[in-house]
Amino acid sequence: MLQKIIKLSSPPVFYSFASRVIYWVAGLGFLCLSVGIWYSLFITPVDAQQGEVYRVLYVHVPAAWLSMFIYVVACAYAAIYWIWRTNVSAIMLRASLPTGAWMTVLALVTGSLWGKPTWGTYWVWDARLTTELILLFIYLGLIAVGKMVDDSTKTDRALSLITLFGFINIPLIYFSVVFWNTLHQGFSLGATQAEMAPEIKIGLVICTIGVWLMCSSTILVRAKVLLLERECDSQWVRTTV
Repeated sequence: MLQKIIKLSSPPVFYSFASRVIYWVAGLGFLCLSVGIWYSLFITPVDAQQGEVYRVLYVHVPAAWLSMFIYVVACAYAAIYWIWRTNVSAIMLRASLPTGAWMTVLALVTGSLWGKPTWGTYWVWDARLTTELILLFIYLGLIAVGKMVDDSTKTDRALSLITLFGFINIPLIYFSVVFWNTLHQGFSLGATQAEMAPEIKIGLVICTIGVWLMCSSTILVRAKVLLLERECDSQWVRTTV
């Protein structure tokens, strides 16, 4: 198993693997997301305090989780590149950033829409909201860095290093509801899971899996394009594409 994972560091092996799994991942993601949306709209009960407006959590929570999870994965690729200098890890780092940024935007927008009826305003400088906004700036900064320098090797090194430094914001986001007095609710699952109805948790998990799979498929598609651009002069590209 470990040998198969190591082989994925080879560009042609990774390209072949990504080509095989993309449609399966996207299809399963679409199926899970469809079931999750149907379940959240028609099966889950109305919240006693917030009414129907709470259903935005089926988009907001998966987007917020994925915004952090994708950054953690990007840090893993950054560390792999920094240690072994593999092209595939650098490509996956670059491919992850736009999807992570879009998930952060989605989390902030849906959070604002949810905040208006519950807090009476679209935005407050709450610890959770502020640290999530900082994450968006980090994503945008990394994307900008990736486009500034023509030398891909220098850019990859800068990207990996800055990405690793930016990781400090992830625990600040996650534990902001513990470290500071915040309007934002506590952990959606875990410490406060007893407050959430089982039906709501089921729908939330299904939607999260669907969003995760759809994000994975978009990252793989982008990685394939970036890999072809970088390896365009390689023999395997001429024989494969």
